[in-house]
Amino acid sequence: MIVCGDDVLAHRLAGELNDVYGERVTLVVPAGTDAQPRPAGRAGRASALFGRVTAAVTRTTVGEQRGGPAGRSVRVVETAEVDDAVLLDAGADQAAALALVHDDDEANIRAALAARRLNPRLRLVIRLYNRKLGQHLETLLDQAAAIAEPCLDPKLLDGSTTVLSDADTAAPALAATAVAGTSKVVQAGGLLLHAVERTPPARGEVVDPGLCTLALLSATTNDPAGCEGSERSGDQGPLLLPDDRAVAAATGRGTVALEAITYAGPTLSSNRFGTSALPVGSFFSRRLRWSLAGVAAAVGAIALATWLTTGDHPLHAAYLTLLDLFAIGDPAVEEATSRQVLQILAGFVGLLLMPVLIAGILEALGTFRSATTLRRPPRGLSGHVVLLGLGKVGTRVLGRLRRLDIPVVCVESDPEARGIALARRLRVPTVIGDVTEEGVLEAARIHRAHALLALTSVDITNLEAALSARSVKPDLRVALRLYDDDFATAVYRTLRAAHPDALTRSRSVSHLAAPAFAGAMMGRQILGAIPVERRVLLFAAVEAAGNPLLEGRTVAEAFRPGAWRVIALATGSAPIGRHAAGLVWQLEPDRVLAAGDRLVLAATRRGLAELMGGRPRGTT
Repeated sequence: MIVCGDDVLAHRLAGELNDVYGERVTLVVPAGTDAQPRPAGRAGRASALFGRVTAAVTRTTVGEQRGGPAGRSVRVVETAEVDDAVLLDAGADQAAALALVHDDDEANIRAALAARRLNPRLRLVIRLYNRKLGQHLETLLDQAAAIAEPCLDPKLLDGSTTVLSDADTAAPALAATAVAGTSKVVQAGGLLLHAVERTPPARGEVVDPGLCTLALLSATTNDPAGCEGSERSGDQGPLLLPDDRAVAAATGRGTVALEAITYAGPTLSSNRFGTSALPVGSFFSRRLRWSLAGVAAAVGAIALATWLTTGDHPLHAAYLTLLDLFAIGDPAVEEATSRQVLQILAGFVGLLLMPVLIAGILEALGTFRSATTLRRPPRGLSGHVVLLGLGKVGTRVLGRLRRLDIPVVCVESDPEARGIALARRLRVPTVIGDVTEEGVLEAARIHRAHALLALTSVDITNLEAALSARSVKPDLRVALRLYDDDFATAVYRTLRAAHPDALTRSRSVSHLAAPAFAGAMMGRQILGAIPVERRVLLFAAVEAAGNPLLEGRTVAEAFRPGAWRVIALATGSAPIGRHAAGLVWQLEPDRVLAAGDRLVLAATRRGLAELMGGRPRGTT
């Protein structure tokens, strides 16, 4: 297995393949770089120090071997550029799979084309942010493999190229954390799985387990001095896929229950965000609209009075009123007193109409000018989500929040960031400024916000934003993007101790994405992942045929506590997660799994490796 990358995802993925699947891995990284990204310029000494400490822990030198318990090792190769010579040196001509997870899409595409030319049978897993380009690239590389190897098995060809996005993998979990705090959703094509965290039941209370219990939360999850469970939390940490006896014995612990599995249908098009770039319906402010309505009502009243006093036809009476309004009618010198009074009133209303028309013209021009600029947060805004960081992950999360019609205020220090264009197109209020500077969070109306999502790539910046926000609003719901597990544990303990009544969550994008990339490299179809505190539960599509741990067994017998569990059975011929014909999710425990069954499994990382023929090491 070969992994090429330039950030923390590459190191996470190499560790996943080595520690969980027991594969021999070659890690290709740029020369002289660190695993932990560090901010430039004004991020502060604390951030740089934290980056150096993390890099010292995770960095390996050229040719250094990192070994696991079973003697497997990760070979690290440092190079300036991934070209044919580097790929051959890494063994791409004989490797089973290659992951290209550079942060630069162009670098990944260039390396993928070279790798496919060197080894048509090589399984490619490519990290791309551009979804549409990824679809075209999959087709192109599969066609190239078919031409180079005409006898290649169609089943192998179908899975020879996989394009994934770490931002797309993590965005649902991050968005759900901001919205509900405890809601978890996995969406892959048309498949939608709903899970929810449930608080520990009171004495004598029986909690609805839903379809099944996916996890038990940490024993210290409700203890302000406790920590958010990670892989190293031991018995006090979260327990994934427990059996009924473990659930019954775990008194005082919260649970994650699977509530429903449905089809969401095709992905909504971008037109849902808006059919026009110009806000035609909001050209005029409410005050101006009321002014125009008042003038129109006055004109109508004068026209009605003219019709009643003169006996003219209603249209002729309205015509005379308009002439008087614009001061182009003949003076009513020899006419009745009522007509003269109405003419004077019409002239007075005409004087009032002129400034209203001028104000309308100026306001419409201002709307046209501001249609392509960023909006400022409205003064009365409340109950919104403050989204910090509009990079790749922040942009995806912004899109999901807007599809859910959730009010968002973005904060971004770089006016040329990737997500600025999306925020402008969606008319999302955005504050340009460094969140560490005084007044930036206040400008985002943090004191009236519902939640804060701190999604920059720098842990220290996210922590500083969370602490500043909590000082303004102690009960604010906070979700931080944190890479380091030890650092996340310390942050979680501190925030829970200081604000025990407020919800705090930490998420790692690379931690969520690495299992999906590793599963794709092993030839698995990973539908999605949900975070359970600092651990990850995977949802995968597998076939029962030929697997002795599944085929011929009942649903109850196929359940391995702490490792995997069958949660659904797909029907129809379409691939699972790509608008399949149907899904049977209320499976009877005595139902026997046949060779033709295609299943949806909830599995731990090590459990999936064992189920699919990997060589797991250590405990689940």
